[in-house]
Amino acid sequence: MKLYIDGLPVLFPYPKIYPEQYAYMTDLKRALDAQGHCVLEMPSGTGKTVSLLSLIVSYQKYHPSGRKLIYCSRTVPEIEKALAELKRLMEYRSRYYFDVSAEDPNDPIPKPADWVDPEEDDKDDISLPSPSSSRASSVEPSNPNAHRDAAERARQKGKFRRRQAKGKWASKFKLEPFLAVGLSSRKNLCVHPEVSRERRGKVVDARCRDMTNAWVCSKGREDPGSVELCSYHEELGKLQPGEMLPQGVWTLEEIKEMAREEGICPYFAIRRSLAFVDVIIYSFHYLLDPKVADQVSKEMSKDAIVVFDEAHNIDNVCIESLSIDLTRPMLDSAFRSINQLADKVEEVKRTDASKLQDEYAKLVEGLQAQADARNGVDGAESVMTNPVLPDDLLQEAVPGNIRRAEHFVAFLRRFVEYLKTRMRVLHVVAETPASFLQHLKDITYIERKPLRFCAERLRMLVSTLELTRLDEYASLQKVAAFATLVATYEKGFLLILEPFETENATVPNPIFHFTCLDASLAIAPVFERFSSVVITSGTISPLDMYPKMLKFETVVQESYAMTLTRSCFLPLVITRGSDQVSISSRFEVRNDPAVVRNYGNILIEFAKSVPDGIVAFFPSYLYMESIVAAWHDMGILEEVWKYKLIFIETPDAPETSIALENFRRACDNGRGAILLSVARGKVSEGIDFDHNYGRAVIMFGVPYQYTESRILKARLEFLRDNYRIRENDFLTFDAMRHAAQCVGRVLRGKTDYGLMVFADKRFAKADKRQKLPKWIAQQISDTHTNLSTDMAVVEAKLFMRTMGQPFPEGKNGISLWDLADVEARQAKEREHFERLMQLDLEEERQQMAANGNLEKGERGRKGVDDLQVDDDLYGDDDDEWLIARVEEAEQIHKQKSYAHIEEDYDAEYGPGDDLYDLDLE
Repeated sequence: MKLYIDGLPVLFPYPKIYPEQYAYMTDLKRALDAQGHCVLEMPSGTGKTVSLLSLIVSYQKYHPSGRKLIYCSRTVPEIEKALAELKRLMEYRSRYYFDVSAEDPNDPIPKPADWVDPEEDDKDDISLPSPSSSRASSVEPSNPNAHRDAAERARQKGKFRRRQAKGKWASKFKLEPFLAVGLSSRKNLCVHPEVSRERRGKVVDARCRDMTNAWVCSKGREDPGSVELCSYHEELGKLQPGEMLPQGVWTLEEIKEMAREEGICPYFAIRRSLAFVDVIIYSFHYLLDPKVADQVSKEMSKDAIVVFDEAHNIDNVCIESLSIDLTRPMLDSAFRSINQLADKVEEVKRTDASKLQDEYAKLVEGLQAQADARNGVDGAESVMTNPVLPDDLLQEAVPGNIRRAEHFVAFLRRFVEYLKTRMRVLHVVAETPASFLQHLKDITYIERKPLRFCAERLRMLVSTLELTRLDEYASLQKVAAFATLVATYEKGFLLILEPFETENATVPNPIFHFTCLDASLAIAPVFERFSSVVITSGTISPLDMYPKMLKFETVVQESYAMTLTRSCFLPLVITRGSDQVSISSRFEVRNDPAVVRNYGNILIEFAKSVPDGIVAFFPSYLYMESIVAAWHDMGILEEVWKYKLIFIETPDAPETSIALENFRRACDNGRGAILLSVARGKVSEGIDFDHNYGRAVIMFGVPYQYTESRILKARLEFLRDNYRIRENDFLTFDAMRHAAQCVGRVLRGKTDYGLMVFADKRFAKADKRQKLPKWIAQQISDTHTNLSTDMAVVEAKLFMRTMGQPFPEGKNGISLWDLADVEARQAKEREHFERLMQLDLEEERQQMAANGNLEKGERGRKGVDDLQVDDDLYGDDDDEWLIARVEEAEQIHKQKSYAHIEEDYDAEYGPGDDLYDLDLE
């Protein structure tokens, strides 16, 4: 479908569109035109991703500037889904533009202005855009070099992508010059036969760095065989950055397979091609975490469009990126690493002292020169990262007491010893960074300034010493990052030392939390650098909470309702069991046998009544484990097994993947299954349970955070003092956004259907329901908010029986629009706009007329008053006013004359009081 949104031609890869998709794209275009930020909430299962990609890609192609799209998502499955949707969109655009058989002769389609014919481009000749093209018409016709300039832009756009995909990767259609890739960790992209077998991501990172560091590569090239190099990385070094990836949309698996066939490293191919891509899809951390953003996202243009999808939890991501926890084992490991560094420094001083002297000389020059030099090295990568926004540091010089390697090692040793001493305390300590630094200075005489440079100085020392197996220095790197952060930020952070793991523990297990309380610190550079940032999700209510917490202003802020021809999801709030005992996951009653039994009965009854898959969510792993153990003792699990199999999510990712796979298999073969999961877990984020995989979602309890957490208490206090957000409001907001995210997993389209069961009496309260997304809240009726288990089962059976009927295809135009419906809506909007303009114009005319009469009346009254004044001035009967004015003028003249005479007298005869005795008249 091709539709126009405010004059922008948008290609949508489906023949029909949802009304909320049209509204979403309209508001998104308004935000892009205004070059401002927006917060948009769109219901789950209504095509948010394809709407967003369709509009932004069309926006990129329509405007000659070609703004890059930076699409951030939470998990790898979500990244894969976005890439697959984008691939489908670009294939549709290719068919639409370049497949002659698909073109409508009544609607000639101009080629995009930046399109380069691959066959002609191979001949080093680029055809000019057609003068009749609507895209070419954006070039000023009065400019005699307009077509030449357009061709040059097209040449620069397509220059780096002359390399076409070959073999099975080749497209059946001519492609627009478009490159889109996804970026993930080395573990997910590595194709090295040995390194890729490692299970732990940190080990993969360390082994990869050992084979790809700049000094390792240079040494291996000078003396082949002396060190182990990665052949895929070496082969990649022979290519220019713009020629590493063929044009197209590459999913993670496709780019791995293509790179394996061509013998290049997919991870570094993507990293070095970021300046040339049109769309990059990666995790939030690549923009929000300074340690990663400095390496990956520093070359992104400022006019890029940034999208945070599934951003309901973005404030927690911002906080995590600037928070660090230190334990006693970490400090012991860091101390061992310091000793290894000291030994290495002594060894280098004996064998190659000039190396350390050169490092000292470079440090005297300053960090900015070092950063420029490091960025200029082809293929060089920082072996260790800086946790602070780099511009804060580069403008300052490294303090003299840590410039020499041996002095810096001694500095680190003293700091680690101080931290180990602090951890011997057996009571809870909470202090600000300023208090911590003052105590540190009093005890160890360590100043604040050298602490700021710890992370950067450690990175330079590791680079100078050419160390390998950097995973062994991970604890030391974390200590250096801790030092840098605590010395950099004064406000928005708190240090909390907890000597015991739990309240009742007797054996000390201290943890030093350096926790960020202000989520806006990490995301502030994103808002400052990029002109358009889109924060969107299916569960982001209430909308005004995010601009307040993240400190930014929006140009568009909208939540969309869900248009339905039938109620395809049914929210039910169960407040009590069949025995009328209230159910809740509150701490006081969660272990009550009656509550546990009633929760078990809910699971049994819905297992009997609901076909296929059921997903149940609990507030925490601890509560899930305790209640499942109690169900086992009560015989509830055995009763459930008669109807469905049971699978459980665990903190271990591979185990959870196996459980998910078997859950889907049980649903596919008709056996049915129940997946017991945790809110805020991996299953609740990004795993879809569409159609038969999720016919019901049961939320056992309200997923509040652990309210006794000292970190949470500190953040609540910070929000109250700085943003006037009350503690209970934030806790409820946080719980309901996660509950909505969990129940939203059941609905992945308007043809899908499912039950949303809220099993806790607290869900019936108004303050909870008001914080649910608009599209869920509008479906909750008063008759479904205070149900017992048996009443809910009756409603569920009726709903399932109704939904089992064929979908009413004849009701298009309500929840599903074709092009005619879109045009009718646009015509109605234009008519409404014109009517408003006429009303405004009429009101303005009336106002002007009223103002004109008023001014005319005022002028008339003023003329009468003037005449009256003239009559008073020149009247024969009353001349008092004129006489008073004449007398006043005479008095002023006399005073001036007296002053003049007095000055002359003083000049002639000197000062004298007898002047006033003279008769001046």
